Amino acid sequence: MKTERLTFTGHDGSLLAARLDLPVGKPAAYALFAHCFTCSKDFQASRRISQRLASLGIAVLRFDFTGLGHSQGEFANTGFSSNMQDLLQATRFMRENYSAPQLLIGHSLGGAAILAIAREVPEAKAVVTIGAPADPGHVLQNFGDQLGEICTEGEASVKLGGREFTIKREFVEDISAISLERAVSGLRKALLVMHAPLDETVDIVNAARLFQMAKHPKSFVTLDSADHLLSRQEDADYAAEMISAWAQRYIDVQILPKYLNAPEGITRVCEADPDSFTQDISAAGHHLIADEPISYGGNYLGPTPYQLVAAGLGACTSMTLRMYARQKKIPLEHVQVDVSHAKIHAQDCLSCDKNGGKIDQFERQITLTGDLTGEQRKRLLEIADRCPVHKTLEGDISIVTRLTD
Repeated sequence: MKTERLTFTGHDGSLLAARLDLPVGKPAAYALFAHCFTCSKDFQASRRISQRLASLGIAVLRFDFTGLGHSQGEFANTGFSSNMQDLLQATRFMRENYSAPQLLIGHSLGGAAILAIAREVPEAKAVVTIGAPADPGHVLQNFGDQLGEICTEGEASVKLGGREFTIKREFVEDISAISLERAVSGLRKALLVMHAPLDETVDIVNAARLFQMAKHPKSFVTLDSADHLLSRQEDADYAAEMISAWAQRYIDVQILPKYLNAPEGITRVCEADPDSFTQDISAAGHHLIADEPISYGGNYLGPTPYQLVAAGLGACTSMTLRMYARQKKIPLEHVQVDVSHAKIHAQDCLSCDKNGGKIDQFERQITLTGDLTGEQRKRLLEIADRCPVHKTLEGDISIVTRLTD
């Protein structure tokens, strides 16, 4: 996965800073992410969810609203309506330079903004809200005693998330005039409402109202014990995985990423992108990536082929030691196997004329933890040499290759 730094023009001509999180190879689809009120594109929930979706094949554009993060402009002169316009500018930018978003995602007030503009993005087939208020005016609760000052004096300084922001009367009037009921009831797109029952910032009652306003197809996923900001990585990852699984029901399955689905007993390797060395690997339903270092022209998004071979040797060694320790009731607490690979000069090599006098050498360094006697450690070292992959690498190997029809 890689991330591109971008800029595009916002609603008032200011340059807005953005990041495009890209999957390995051609994106299966594009998504647009709207961050929470006074947050930024680099806020941990925005970053983790976008990058997780990218790892699953969906490219995600996340950006800073006008006056926030690394974007230009004055936050004090913005409002909910200007955020909506920034989102529409983002969709235009994606449409003209990449592909229009088929998936729209919004966190907190960003979720309300996504709902407000969704009908104006005809390419979007699915919409996701995370901890979103059913009424954008809900955000005014964060202003406390300063709300009265804003209305009477025209503006006031409000502390939000530990930072000071100037909020003007125009912002209050703008957001108070917005109603989502018509936008949600007339969405005509699949809707996924995600909310945490223990959310203390936006009560889960908001999720119930959104769900009630929406027409089918609509879904609800509880985020269990997550907080409003999804500050724990496992909560952000869970949300991303649920979004990806749900979206595949509504976005054309022909363009969505698929596992390589190798038959039983087959390890299948396919190019992820003809313009790179990155490889997709499928084995028994498991998915891996192989690549080459940047110095060799790769993107280094995964282990190199030789590192994968070394990993096989190390994994087999560790498993063999654990199996033996269990059988013999040896108090082995933990195994660590460090494997390195090199080409070395061989003094006694039957095929030296063919390979330039060098042979492959894998060096293992095994760390055994536990209350072990010297005799037990010696025996475990002997057992390490009996692991099946070790025997395969040291034995005679026959590789048969043929072209398929």
